[in-house]
Amino acid sequence: MSKSGTVIAAARRHAKAPASAAPKAAVVAVNQKFAPAPARVCRVGYFLVPNFTMMAFTSAIEPLRLANLVADQTLYEWALYSADGQPVRASNGVEVRVDGPVAATHDLYAVILCAGIGVQLVNHRECVVALRRLSSFGTALGAVCTGTYVLAKAGLVDDYRTTIHWENQASLVAEFPHLHVTSELFEIDRNRFTCAGGTAAADMMLSIIARDHGAALATAVTDQLIHHRIRDASERQRMDLRTRLGVAHPRLLAVVARMEETIETPLSCTALAAEVHVSPRQLERLFAKYLGRSPTRHYLIVRLDRARFLLQQTSQPIVSIAMACGFVSASHFSKSYNEHFGHAPSTERKAVLRGAEAVTRGKSVSRPPRS
Repeated sequence: MSKSGTVIAAARRHAKAPASAAPKAAVVAVNQKFAPAPARVCRVGYFLVPNFTMMAFTSAIEPLRLANLVADQTLYEWALYSADGQPVRASNGVEVRVDGPVAATHDLYAVILCAGIGVQLVNHRECVVALRRLSSFGTALGAVCTGTYVLAKAGLVDDYRTTIHWENQASLVAEFPHLHVTSELFEIDRNRFTCAGGTAAADMMLSIIARDHGAALATAVTDQLIHHRIRDASERQRMDLRTRLGVAHPRLLAVVARMEETIETPLSCTALAAEVHVSPRQLERLFAKYLGRSPTRHYLIVRLDRARFLLQQTSQPIVSIAMACGFVSASHFSKSYNEHFGHAPSTERKAVLRGAEAVTRGKSVSRPPRS
């Protein structure tokens, strides 16, 4: 028998073995997991929000399918729902048919919110009502990508650790400052589970499978996914700066990291240089050599990118966004924004509002391109 066949056979034996025979799960360390799945088949509902991210959705559902396949029995069942029971278009333009409206959901072990770009532009009234109802019956509530926003809107993660895609963290905290939002790859806190989206949804679901049915099954499913290992919840969402910038110089990386930490209250080049024990002139040379621009210019781009995220993802006034990104006045912010992106912040905000109308009409939307 091949190595892969041996792993699958072992996983199937393990899935059929009594609970007392189950080996200790050593796949991923999560401090607070929700209760293990009951002996019966677990029914999972996926709530699809218009413009949801297909990658996160498929990463959240395929591990369950493969768990059934590898175990050679039905461990999980699932159904898809939308606010009104009508098909939902993903951000890539693919339209997905659903099994019914969220109001018709009942007897679910867990619900997973699947959202994407423009989640704050959608009216979530029906989803919020359904989520609160299901929560009152003890249903576990989860979210992938920006689905965490909907749980926050419903007031259902107020006392839980939660996470969201790195791009949306600032906007989520700005709108819900009382939440405990982390930068983890995923969070499993009692009967709430959220993840950053993308392939992180697979790691979260594999961890849940390991908790429900043991490490052997989760490992076999991971192998089927060609996913070399189950990442730990604490692993970073983004590539490290060294990879993102293609630079290995430790002092330059330390300065860029410091810039990203101090967007609201920018530091002077002199202060940044002092932190890494070089002169301002040496810092200028480092940035010119490795990034092709000055430290001041790079810092400005970091702040403008953050401002763009906030314009697209929140309803904060433009002047508030300017201040949150370290600009001393709205006019200075508008001038800098226009020079970098080719249009004013107000134009960006209008594009967001047009996107809201497109989502309402069932069309996919994407970010406005840079000019």
